[in-house]
Amino acid sequence: MVEDFERCYLAVQSRDPRFDGWFFTAVTSTHIYCRPSCPAQTPMRKNVRFYPSAAAAQLAGFRACKRCRPDASPGSPEWNSRADVAARAMRLIADGLVDREGVNGLAQHVGYSVRQLERVLQNEIGAGPIAIARAQRAQTARILIETTGLAMTDVAFAAGFASVRQFNDTVQAVFASSPTTLRSRAKGPRGVAEASTAIQLRLAFRQPLCPDNLFGHLAATAVPGVEEVRGQTYRRTLRLAHGPGIVELTPTPDYISCRAVLSDMRDLTATIARSRWLLDLDADPVAIDRQLSIDESLAPLIAKSPGRRVPRCVDGAEMALRAVLGQQVSTSAAQTHAGRLVERHGDPVSDAGGGLTHLFPLPSALRKVDLAMPTRRRDTFAALVQALRSGDLELGPGGDRDQAMNTLSTMPGIGPWTRQVIAMRALGDADAFLETDLGVRHAAELLGLPTSPAALVNRSQNWRPWRAYAVQYLWSVDDHRINDWPPRS
Repeated sequence: MVEDFERCYLAVQSRDPRFDGWFFTAVTSTHIYCRPSCPAQTPMRKNVRFYPSAAAAQLAGFRACKRCRPDASPGSPEWNSRADVAARAMRLIADGLVDREGVNGLAQHVGYSVRQLERVLQNEIGAGPIAIARAQRAQTARILIETTGLAMTDVAFAAGFASVRQFNDTVQAVFASSPTTLRSRAKGPRGVAEASTAIQLRLAFRQPLCPDNLFGHLAATAVPGVEEVRGQTYRRTLRLAHGPGIVELTPTPDYISCRAVLSDMRDLTATIARSRWLLDLDADPVAIDRQLSIDESLAPLIAKSPGRRVPRCVDGAEMALRAVLGQQVSTSAAQTHAGRLVERHGDPVSDAGGGLTHLFPLPSALRKVDLAMPTRRRDTFAALVQALRSGDLELGPGGDRDQAMNTLSTMPGIGPWTRQVIAMRALGDADAFLETDLGVRHAAELLGLPTSPAALVNRSQNWRPWRAYAVQYLWSVDDHRINDWPPRS
């Protein structure tokens, strides 16, 4: 259980939605667990227990509240920002690794024995990997039951369950309702599956959210054939375990509309996790903005457009390769290089009615690349491809951040800017800082901040551990394409 009882209880008394996903409130008199912002009457202290995860509350015998739906809250920001084994394991579980490879596969990915990993997760999250994966399946199942018209059998396998019976038993145990009852109680229209391959979802986030830099950056750097923008919707291809997919993401004031077109519904969990990671939807913007606003130079930027997120990626290897292609060239030149790479080496996909044509190529497909680049950058690109192919560099959701950065620091042609871009966008380092970036230095000059890299790093110490978010605000100073959303016609 969570030990800081008083702080948690104060959050419950104030029904503060900022704490949704950070912890869960369990009530012993009703055997129900809720999110902190649940509108129900605040339970008596003696009847309250606090748990760090839904899985821990379920393991203790509590059922999800039907009123506040704690399973629908954004995830804890900790698991995206932290770099330790527990956080790496949580990101891998969110990506569906336990469903695909089991607990043994999860343990191998983080370099621990199964027993060691179970002990770490039990101490940190209050539940082992099987219970955490079970809670995630239940959450995905509820979303599909209540928001789609999929047959229950399709829901079961799309959520990661091994059988319909396991699906029925878990839903009943977690929600105290059968799948059919959950669907009958759901309010609002349900999406219709298209040939059992397409599904419409809503991705929750903590308010506020500023879509300008987030979607604007994705639009400005979109690789032809892999990414495109149509109206206010960002679209891209995904390489998934059971076949290619396409995801469409559209910002709204209250949620991100997500339409996923999948070859196999078993890839839905990974699609959701990668979309959330791409858009940094589990961030706590209030805490971040509060810290950065201490600096008087940043405070007006934050007040003008609070809730900026860090645009990340759906695949770390892809992001690193694109970062090298973009070294010392314009955004449009980087797009051209990446587009040619995709056209020559990417796997083709079908996109009925759209303009997406390929998956971004795997490192294994890039043994010989002929692009018009300077010799040094071509050598850097080849070295990066080799490190990714051999496994010496791991940039996936379970990758060791420190090890990855150490590996990058030894590679020729990978300088501070490239390392920090990869740390920020591929590894999710919330404190990555681009002190040599021309846009950051130009913004610093306009704001009266130091402009030399060393002096800027010194000034940025007050922004830690959120310097990656400070970069997003600095980029908003100039009239730059990454801040345009929707894109200029």
